[in-house]
Amino acid sequence: MALRTDGTNDGRRRNPMRGVTSLLLLGLFAAAACLGLGIWLGQELPAGSTPYRVSLAIDLVAVLAILALGVLAGRLAAAERMASLARQALEALPDAAFVTDRDGMIGFANAAYTARFGGEGAPLQVFLNGAEDDEAVESELNRLKARARLGGTAHAELRACFPDGSIAWFEVAVAPIGSLRGGAVWQLIDITDRHQLQDVIEAGRSLMFKFFDGVPVGLYSVDEDGRFLMVNQTLAGWLGASPEALINERARIEDFLVPSDDATRVPFDPQAPGEGREVILSGRQGRLINAAISQTIEGNGPGRRSCSVVRDLAPDRVREESLIRARQRFQRFFEIAPVGIALIDSHARFKETNPALDKLLLSEEEHLVGRNLMEFVVEDDQVPAADRLAQIVKGVPLERPLELRVRTGTQQNKTLALFASRLDTAEGGIAGLILHFIDLTEQKNLELQFAQSQKMQAVGQLAGGVAHDFNNLLTAMIGFCDLLLLRFRPGDQSFADIMQIKQNANRAANLVRQLLAFSRQQTLQPRVIDIGDVLTELSHLLNRLLGENVDLKMIQSRTLGAVRVDQGQLEQVIINLAVNARDAMPNGGTLTIKTSNVERAGPIQRELELMPAGAYVLIEVTDQGTGIPKEIVGRIFEPFFSTKEVGSGTGLGLSTVYGIVKQTGGFIFVDSEVGVGTKFSLYLPQHQRKEGEVEPPPLLDPLEVAAPRDLTGAGTILLVEDEDPVRLFSARALRNKGYTVLEAKSGEAALQIIQTEAQPIHLIVTDVVMPRMDGPTLIKTVRETHPDMKVVFISGYTEDTFRKRIGDDSDIHFLAKPFSLKQLAFKVKEIMGEVREE
Repeated sequence: MALRTDGTNDGRRRNPMRGVTSLLLLGLFAAAACLGLGIWLGQELPAGSTPYRVSLAIDLVAVLAILALGVLAGRLAAAERMASLARQALEALPDAAFVTDRDGMIGFANAAYTARFGGEGAPLQVFLNGAEDDEAVESELNRLKARARLGGTAHAELRACFPDGSIAWFEVAVAPIGSLRGGAVWQLIDITDRHQLQDVIEAGRSLMFKFFDGVPVGLYSVDEDGRFLMVNQTLAGWLGASPEALINERARIEDFLVPSDDATRVPFDPQAPGEGREVILSGRQGRLINAAISQTIEGNGPGRRSCSVVRDLAPDRVREESLIRARQRFQRFFEIAPVGIALIDSHARFKETNPALDKLLLSEEEHLVGRNLMEFVVEDDQVPAADRLAQIVKGVPLERPLELRVRTGTQQNKTLALFASRLDTAEGGIAGLILHFIDLTEQKNLELQFAQSQKMQAVGQLAGGVAHDFNNLLTAMIGFCDLLLLRFRPGDQSFADIMQIKQNANRAANLVRQLLAFSRQQTLQPRVIDIGDVLTELSHLLNRLLGENVDLKMIQSRTLGAVRVDQGQLEQVIINLAVNARDAMPNGGTLTIKTSNVERAGPIQRELELMPAGAYVLIEVTDQGTGIPKEIVGRIFEPFFSTKEVGSGTGLGLSTVYGIVKQTGGFIFVDSEVGVGTKFSLYLPQHQRKEGEVEPPPLLDPLEVAAPRDLTGAGTILLVEDEDPVRLFSARALRNKGYTVLEAKSGEAALQIIQTEAQPIHLIVTDVVMPRMDGPTLIKTVRETHPDMKVVFISGYTEDTFRKRIGDDSDIHFLAKPFSLKQLAFKVKEIMGEVREE
């Protein structure tokens, strides 16, 4: 089978050496024939004749021809051997190979060719099948052929498409055959794997370059002259050019460096390895970039190159500045936080604290760092606190704050709320505990104050209620005593007995007044007074009360400020304190009363009391008595609490003092040491007299007997009282004085009388506290139809309790229970005047 490059097939593979061998055999035969003919003629012809010489010439030519043909035959044999070796070599090749003559006919094809490309079809046709550009492929094939015809070598990489649809890549190489004019040997090397590997490498390189171009840092490489060999898109963008332009223009990194003004800074060397060298790059559009370059150098001498990374410092600077600001803000918050903050280690040692905590636990110029938290916790709280902190170290969260009692540097005990959380390291270990301390001392004091005030208020309400009920009883007792006294002469035994009953009732009334003083429900007559004058006048009485064993010492300020108090109640306070001091000094001693002006710039916390800032007059009453034990100091102002023997006191002295001082708007504190003495400090607010201020006239003391005068009168009085004894006594007393009295047991009954009574009513005397409709409500209703109605309120409570409900009305008067017959008659006479019954 013969194959041609043009695709024709004559049915056999042609061997060019076969025709040459036939011609050689034919020439040998002809030469041998000539030689035989010459020998024959030489024998037949005479020697020396011309024919004889011709025969010799023929013989010589024949011999020469035979010799030439022999040499040619030897060469042909050698060529045949060489061709055989060439065929064997081509057959041994693993790649497809074939030999063509000058006409493109295949003279020989190895087995690899036959196995891969078959025996039919043009040998290079596979490269034209399915080609994306037929003209380009055909032009490349023609170039190879022409190169071979001209005696040159050539090669190309071409894609082959086989009939089964498979595709392969071949490196097609062609070389001329010197012994065969126009002949050539073709070799088709399968490079499909290599081509696929190149595709993978190229894809990897493309991906790598995309990655390099996409990273947020600049990457570049320069040669020994500092010229760019590689630069990524990020750096090129900073420099204002494309990577290709920088490489093709042979730009240098030094072209973009801005000289430094710092003479001490070493200039940047593109060929020196280093980490984080800070430089300033200037882009082609004028953009300045603060950058840090880290690089390594590959190789030495010519051909060396750098591998450099450029990091834009602007984001880092922004982050650093943000971090610095965040740290500054945190530090500022940490420093100025109103609560204590600390970091402690697993052994409860302080590692870091803020000023608030230092100030909370220490005195000035001391620091907590290095000290142990348990040094400050009171002994009873140390074990539970340590157990709870140990649980937090183990990862158990603190569900609610832990209350700790601590001792501060000023030896004061404080109550703190402790919030704790675990601080972990990046590796998952424990860095310590973060603690937040909130001072609950004031809150606890306020809670205690509130509880104390609630207790005192409850006791006060109870005392006030008891006082009110007692006043009703005492009013009836004193009143009926007065009615009985009208029947007897002073010399009668019954008169003396009744007077004894009345005097004990008055003593009971005085106790009730003290209860009202404690509950702050007594009627006060506040006036602007000079405490120095009051104490000077009171000193004579105090000396008599103290007796001979106790010396009274007064230290008074000459520039004492004025105060607005009830003088009588203030005197009662001083007397009570003096009597208590006398009883605390059974063996005698000195009672010192000192006055002074004090100015408090800020509030003062004493025990459970918080005294606001302001100007005060301070009265200090100091004795040298037995003192008061600490465990009972907090109870001395409670009513009926007394340390004296039974029958030696009522237990209302200090409670009365407390009530009067608080109702006046002042404060009282006590300092006492057993075996040394006690000091009571009274703070009364200084009074600043306003321009045009006029003191009201003094009120009539309810227990003071009115001056003798005619207390009879005339007119109609409506008496409203739910307590039968009080109503019966009051009605009889007023009738005895000549008044017409209409009685009502309730507010509703009083309204009905007013609506149905024909004669005019000149005065209403009514109780304040009554079931259903009380006194103020009754009067408001009456005033709607009788706006000029005169009114007297009678009550066991103070006047202030109802004044706020009815306003400042000059036609409404008040008479405190208990009152006597004369006091009731005097009050009615004072209001009724010359009213006569019409």
